[in-house]
Amino acid sequence: MKEPSLLDVSPEKAGQDLVGLVLTVVELLRQLMERQAIRRVDEGDLTDEQVERIGTTLMMLDQRMTELCDQHGLRREDLNLDLGPLGSLLPYG
Repeated sequence: MKEPSLLDVSPEKAGQDLVGLVLTVVELLRQLMERQAIRRVDEGDLTDEQVERIGTTLMMLDQRMTELCDQHGLRREDLNLDLGPLGSLLPYG
């Protein structure tokens, strides 16, 4: 008979889980901002300068997310949440 696994409630595990949750929320917001920016660019209601700034900002945010994930030993795929019948929270992973 298989013994039930114990719940890991160590401070280190709780801290890592909290970092993962925070980064998941940040990644979700980053992706939403990216989609909004693409929509506005497609609609043509931004100047060339605004498009350039948005592109640069989104690239910097993406790079920073990669750095934060690396710093905390996470992959982007680790940030995705399974919402059961609704599917995944993020479009990848």
